[in-house]
Order: sequence, then structure tokens, then C-alpha cells
Amino acid sequence: MFKALLLSKDDAGFRAELTTLDEAALKAATPDADVLIAVEASTLNYKDGLAITNRGPVVRRWPMVPGIDGAGTVLESRHPRWEAGDRVVLNGFGVGETHWGCLAERAHLKGDWLVRLPESFTPVQAMGIGTAGYTAMLCVVALQRHGVAPGSGDVLVTGATGGVGSVAVSLLANAGYRVVASTGKSAEAAYLRGLGAADVIDRAELAGAGKPLQKERWAAVVDTLGSHSLANACAQTRYGGAVAACGLAQGADLPSTVMPFILRGVALLGVDSVMAPMAAREQAWARLAAELSRDALATIATRIRLDQVVDHAKALMDGTVRGRIVVDIAA
Repeated sequence: MFKALLLSKDDAGFRAELTTLDEAALKAATPDADVLIAVEASTLNYKDGLAITNRGPVVRRWPMVPGIDGAGTVLESRHPRWEAGDRVVLNGFGVGETHWGCLAERAHLKGDWLVRLPESFTPVQAMGIGTAGYTAMLCVVALQRHGVAPGSGDVLVTGATGGVGSVAVSLLANAGYRVVASTGKSAEAAYLRGLGAADVIDRAELAGAGKPLQKERWAAVVDTLGSHSLANACAQTRYGGAVAACGLAQGADLPSTVMPFILRGVALLGVDSVMAPMAAREQAWARLAAELSRDALATIATRIRLDQVVDHAKALMDGTVRGRIVVDIAA
């Protein structure tokens, strides 16, 4: 038997409840999986918050154990890459949406989804990064592949106090970029400067409708918001610059024109973390192990217990959470 957060939706309504399940039920619900994991840590991402609060159509199959991220130890394996005792990390692949996830003491997963946990990270540290931090690294990789170098000019990070934004600010600053952090939380300016931001601007500068082309400000952008913020970021990006778009916290729309792309040669780089190929995942985790400041990670991450997840999911969706939330499953 093991503890799990279970989401249910039926004629009686929606429920998010901490309950006890058995491994037989887990395996019956995930018959295509081939690796059983003892989950030591998980986390709360924006998508988890949507699922747990029922504020978005994230869950496609009921009932569902949420948790798109997990880190822990292999207990059983029928997959050739993994054996009992291996330490692994999981991000995405529809886990917590169509496949039971990692906000539980056990997870039954496909071996093809797993990445070997870097030796320099504990499971709790890995979940301090989670999908948000792994996405931030994918954004950095995308910008660097486009040729954005530390001397290119200011790099804007939107939604900077969130999980993706916080890790992106730290990674970019550590690599020598001059980072400008955009946030609606003016009280968190010291936090962002502590992560390495050279300047902090109010998100209101980007959040409203703007002109198709504006004053050139950014050599590159990491955008987590979408909607008007992404449109304005593109309109303000310098000639030949690049915008890595990975989120929709403001909205899924893009009220823009082709002007930044055809008159300034701006590149809009879509960054997906859910179905990213294994080579990209392994590269991202290797670089996180080498480049992410452990002091910054400790500042970014807040640790909670499994029985505190529902309340923190509500806070996450209300916009009152800073950085990353780590769920210590064993606590």
C-alpha cells in the first residue's frame, strides 16, 4: 500500500484527495508501463496546479494521480535500460494527464520516458528543478543555438518569479548574460537580483496591447506568458534576435503581426518540454548539473509534504507562489 493524491470526477463532482492505493491497482491502471519507481520527490508545476484545482482541462482520464514530475529509485523493471536501484527522473510525456503520475509514493512508468538522475543531484534537488527548470534550460539551449551570446545585449525573462523564469534568470546570469527580469511582484525585486538579474521591470510594461514594432530593447527573450506579453516582447526584440516561447500563463493567444519577423528578422522559437526527444532531455539535465547554481536552487525551491499539495496548488493558481515547490514524498 502507498499514499497518493487522487483526482476524481463523476456525478458527485470533482475531488482531490490524499488516499491509500495498492500496487496492484497502480499496475492495473498503467498496463503499458514497465518500470516501478519508489518516488522520493515530486513537484508542483503550473499544469499540476490546473489539474489539482480543476481550473483547466488537463486531466484526460479519470481517476488520475497527478504529478508530471518525479524522481526516485527503480524498484522493479522489465525495461532493458533500467534495473532495481537505478536513480531516475521523469518529466512530462503525458504523465499526470493520461497516465498516473508522481504525486504518490509509487509510480509505474515507461522506461523510455526516464532519464538517469545526475549523480550531483538528490531527488529533492532534481524536483527543485522539475519540468520548469528543465524547460528553462531548453530555452537557453534554443537561444544559444540561434547564436545569442553573452555579449549580444540584454535578455528579457518574463514571468521571472515563476519556476521557469527563476531558473532561466539564474542560468543566464551565471553564463554571463545581462538579464532583465519582468514581474508583477515588485516586492520580489531583491529575490530576482539575488538570482542574478541586472534589472527588474514591471510586467505592466508588456501586458497590454502594443504597436507591431517598438523600440529595440532585447537581444533575446525567454517568455513564459504568451498573449500580449509575448507579442510586445517580439515587437521589442532587436534585429536578428530570438524569442524562446514556452508558456501561456497570460494566455494562449498571440495578438501580433508578422512585422518583427519580416522587418527585423526576429526568430520565434517554440520550446516544448512534454514530448522533447531523449537526447534533448539528457543534454538539458547534464547542463543543469554543470551550470545551475546550488545556492540559487536552494533559494528558488520551497519544500512541502504530500498532504500540503492541494493548498499549495490553489496558491500557485492564485499567483502567490514564488519559484519552485518541491513535494518531499517521504516527509
